[in-house]
Amino acid sequence: MTVHEYHDGTKHHFHRFARSLGYLDWASQPNPFRSFAGAPAFRLPPDPRALPLSSPIGVVLRHALGLTAWKAAYTSRWSLRANPSSGNLHPTEAYAILPATDGLAPTPAVYHYAPDRHALEQRCAFSIALPAGTMLIALTSIHWREAWKYGERAFRYCQHDLGHAIASIGIAASLAGLRARLLPEWSHADIATLTGIDRDDDYVDAEREEAGCLIEVTSHPSSVDGLSQQSAVDRLSRQSAVDRQQLLAAVRRGEWTGRANHLSEDHVQWTFIDDVAAATRDPGRTVPARPALPAPPAFPVLPAVPAFPAHVIVQRRSALAFDGRSSMTADRFLSMLRTTMPHDGAPWDAVWWSPRIHFALFVHRVDGLDPGLYLWLREETSGRRLVAALGREFLLERDREGDPLVRLARGDARALAQRVSCDQAIAADGFFSLGMIADFDASLAEFGPSFYRHLFWESGVVGQVLYLDAEAAGARATGIGCFYDDPVHDALGVTGHAFQSLYHFTVGMPVEDPRLTSEPGYEWEVR
Repeated sequence: MTVHEYHDGTKHHFHRFARSLGYLDWASQPNPFRSFAGAPAFRLPPDPRALPLSSPIGVVLRHALGLTAWKAAYTSRWSLRANPSSGNLHPTEAYAILPATDGLAPTPAVYHYAPDRHALEQRCAFSIALPAGTMLIALTSIHWREAWKYGERAFRYCQHDLGHAIASIGIAASLAGLRARLLPEWSHADIATLTGIDRDDDYVDAEREEAGCLIEVTSHPSSVDGLSQQSAVDRLSRQSAVDRQQLLAAVRRGEWTGRANHLSEDHVQWTFIDDVAAATRDPGRTVPARPALPAPPAFPVLPAVPAFPAHVIVQRRSALAFDGRSSMTADRFLSMLRTTMPHDGAPWDAVWWSPRIHFALFVHRVDGLDPGLYLWLREETSGRRLVAALGREFLLERDREGDPLVRLARGDARALAQRVSCDQAIAADGFFSLGMIADFDASLAEFGPSFYRHLFWESGVVGQVLYLDAEAAGARATGIGCFYDDPVHDALGVTGHAFQSLYHFTVGMPVEDPRLTSEPGYEWEVR
């Protein structure tokens, strides 16, 4: 009930937007960087000032959550990160739980990642040993950072951003030959205890954080000695190397340091966000072993190689405008869509559930493919139900053998794409745009209200793959969180809550803004 009330209550409509202040209170704009005063700090490689580490955590965090550039225009200056964020507001915070590591603390510890310095702040030292070669990364959200601009719809955007960060961590782990996966058995209360965000004394006058998810990063299956590749995959997909109860008991007894900084001088309380956050907290769950997934589409066998190279990750940007003229080939278009299909490689190996997101595609300029409206069905069973739920007369043509592409209608879809994406021209000026259509009520019925967050996480994971593949193709993408929800459903003829649009995305040839200047993310990267 609360999920439906929140989701419907934060929809944008032609006649009104979801509730927000309606203006930007610049005096209370949140600080994008959290820090903990009094916590010991350790610089991370590849910063040349860092001590050598016996852990790849510096490489993983640099390419997952680190700064990729500083932009400036006139008197304004702001940073960009490897993980994108709605409005570049970055509600996501990260915590690393590491064994005793040369170059860091001499004991196992919980650290907060400070992306502005590419450093770890030690929050808790504890006594039990963690398995060698295993890292945990916890993600949390500061809802106020998004609500400052977007009001009640901000909870959605915080979950989008968590999904982008999950994908970023999985892809960055693959750079180091590691594999990342979500740990669904950890409840939100467990994660709050592990990260210390439930410690009132450490957040006096500071904005609180909401637990998100916990990710385990371990050796890639192909590098596990004495195990066949398949048995290694099975082992990593079924059981964590870390004992949850022992670790929680250890951090409760641990030595905590640091006090959270204050991010804003003034706040607006959005109780609708508090309500849906409380209703969707995960009690933790045991899930069955995931069925075997196909190998990554670009490789005939499962390799210990990165999903995307480091330079593509670092150069990723959100497009601000497209030229409205350029096109891409049908082969490249289909290749990009195939990267969004689940396979046994980063970032899809991090996700424990089957796909719940399908695409409603507005194809504008794809050489060899008719302009028009299409579906891309990422899972067969719910895909069939989506097709059956379409309440309009569509072509329902499949002429791309082996691909789940369904043509609904031929014609110029640019005006429709722009209109339903809050009248933003960027949705019409690219090669294509899309709405991510979630298998909504069936997923909530199967997994409970906490899965509301997961649906947005999956859309963020999909979005991160599209971002990076667009960059690799010499193009650019951008996520669109502002769209008119029910008009999207009306265009497909779907009713009720069986399927809901959660996120829009668009890909095209960017037009750069000459007023902007750019610098590397860190001073030690200046050449």
